[in-house]
This record gives sequence, C-alpha cells and structure tokens, in this order.
Amino acid sequence: MTEGLEAITVTALGLALDAASLRQRAAAANIANASTEGYLPVRVSFESQLDEARAALETRGRLDTDALSGVRPALEVVTRDESGLSPKVMLDLEVAGMSSNAAHYQALVKGLSMHYAVLSAAVSDGKK
Repeated sequence: MTEGLEAITVTALGLALDAASLRQRAAAANIANASTEGYLPVRVSFESQLDEARAALETRGRLDTDALSGVRPALEVVTRDESGLSPKVMLDLEVAGMSSNAAHYQALVKGLSMHYAVLSAAVSDGKK
C-alpha cells in the first residue's frame, strides 16, 4: 500500500511539475511572438487528461501509476478563441499567467521536498 501511494504521489507531482514547466515555455513563446503576423498562441493541454484519470478513479475505485501513465502535458495551438475569432496574444494575460504558474511551480517543488523529507525521516527512524 505504501509503495503504491509513494509511486502515485511522485508520479502525480512529477506530471504537475512537467505541466508547469511547459506552461512557462508556452507563455514565453506567446510573448516572444506576440507581434508576429499570423502567429497562433499555444496553450498546455493537461487538465482534460487529469479529468480522464479522475474518471478512472471513480470507475475503478482506485488510482495507480498505470492510470497516470497516459497523462502527459502537451502543447496545443489555439485556433479559435471563445468568440470563434482568430486568437490574439494578450501580453498582460500572458505575464499574469506566468506569475501565477511560477507560484504553482514553487508550491509543487516545496511539496515534493516536504514529501521526501518525511520519507527521509521515516527511513532514519526520526534520528538526526
């Protein structure tokens, strides 16, 4: 049970860190190409894949690393915005998104660090 929980925790945190890193790169590419004629912004597709993993959890009653193995953050080109028009890069939104994403990334790294600290304490029987 603990081994499974350990594997799922590390896998999920690793995927979330990968998605956060890819979001930073997508925002940077959007900002760099904001004035390029015909450029279509890119976004990270990750949350919809997590919804599939949640559905697997509800269906099977458990979540394992196999259910997470198909979940990978990926870039997708935004071809239409909510109004059906060709999307434009909004610099203020991209910068705000980068700032928010940086905070999420730092929180994930801190969570992973705390997770390993707990494991380290358990392995050493709390002796330090």
